[in-house]
Parts: sequence; structure tokens; C-alpha cells
Amino acid sequence: MPDSKVAVVIEDDPDIRSLISEVLDQAGFTVHPAGTGVDGLELIRDHQPIITTLDVSLPGMDGFETARRIRAVSDTYIVMLTARADEIDTLQGLQSGADDYITKPFRPRELRARVEAMLRRPRTLGTETTTTDATATGPMTAVTTPDDAGWLNHKGLRLHPDMRVASADGAELDLTRSEFDILHDLLAAGRRVVGKGELALMLRGESHLGISYISDHDTRAIEVHVANLRRKLGESATHPRWIETVRGIGYRLTL
Repeated sequence: MPDSKVAVVIEDDPDIRSLISEVLDQAGFTVHPAGTGVDGLELIRDHQPIITTLDVSLPGMDGFETARRIRAVSDTYIVMLTARADEIDTLQGLQSGADDYITKPFRPRELRARVEAMLRRPRTLGTETTTTDATATGPMTAVTTPDDAGWLNHKGLRLHPDMRVASADGAELDLTRSEFDILHDLLAAGRRVVGKGELALMLRGESHLGISYISDHDTRAIEVHVANLRRKLGESATHPRWIETVRGIGYRLTL
């Protein structure tokens, strides 16, 4: 299990590596730094960090490949850092398994805020609710409610929030933390439409703070996370079995 007080910093620039390590150290983490993806991967295996910062432009094995290999051995939160702000790099980073993405140069307090947001994500069970479907004429009961063992179920898709386990038709799903949290929110909401902004605030741990500002970066990140989730579920956006898109708003469970 990841250690909530441990962080790994993978960065080839010694000055930036030192800066990130200092920021995380001041936030209360025991920090293990590495200058290459190979060394960082070994540290992650040894120390099971809760947070990993990962530079994209690493020597040898780049950050995208490093992220993919990290995902094979750990569900640590990954924050990718890069000097390139192109959208394709952002998408590639998230598709590789990153949870968030920061462009250099960055302010230390921005990095700390992103890390703290990840760590305060809610871990709550869904509850039975009565909601109004945007396409219905009256109230309807949410599709999913926790069973006696705490599982959320929908058409062969099962998720247990506390055990952090999800499966589809009996096959366990290998999800990133962000993908798992998004799937949990959608299952808990049933047929209520969950907006992209709502999901972004959830991933930032700010759902309860009354904040409404959502950047284009946040919205696009949610779209990529949902696309990755659908790919792992083996469903298409045009003919979904489990998650349907409500154009211009967000997502909800299928009927």
C-alpha cells in the first residue's frame, strides 16, 4: 500500500529536483529523489510513495514511458512536469497514467496546492438518492446504491470505494487513482448527470469549498481520463454500455 508520508521526485535537473524535494519536504513528506526514470522506478518499488513528480524530458527512458511502467507496479499519484505546454504533451502524459500535469516554470506553491488537492480527495460511499434526469419528466431513483457489502453495481460493473477495487464482468480493472475516483462518482450518482467541472473539482479535492472556476486544462483532463476509462472498460463513446456522454455538460450512467 502507498505510504501517505512518502514522495518520489524524478527529475534530471539537479536544481529543479532540489526545489521540488524542498517543497515536498516542507509539506511533511519523506522525499526520495532520482535523476532518471529507471532509478525513480526502483525507488517507487522500494518505498511505495503516495505522490510521485515526474519530469517528461528525462535522459534515456522519457517521462511518458516511465509513467507507463510506474502504473504497472504502483497506483501512486503522478504529477508530470514539463517545459512544453503543447496540448499533445498534456494528453500523452494523462494517457500514460498521470493524474495531473504542470508546465514549467511553475511556482512552488502551485505544486504544493496540486499535491494537497490530490491528498484531500473524498473517499466516500455512494448513497441512494432521488434525482431528476435531465431528459425525464419527473424524479427517478439513482441506478446504483451500495449493497450490504458496500459494492456499487451497474450492469456487471462493480466498484468498492473502501477496498479500491473495480471490475467489469468479473475481470478486475487496472485503473489509475483518477480513473477510479471518476468511476466512483459516476456510479454513486446513478442517472444524475455529473458535469465535467464537478469531476474536476472532485479530483482537485475542492468539491466542498464552494469554488466554481474550472480551466480549459481541467476540462480537457477530465475528457482524457474518461476516454482512458472507457478504453479500459472496452466500450465506445458512441455506443456505450456503461457511461454515456451528455453533450456540453458531462456524463451519466446508461439506462
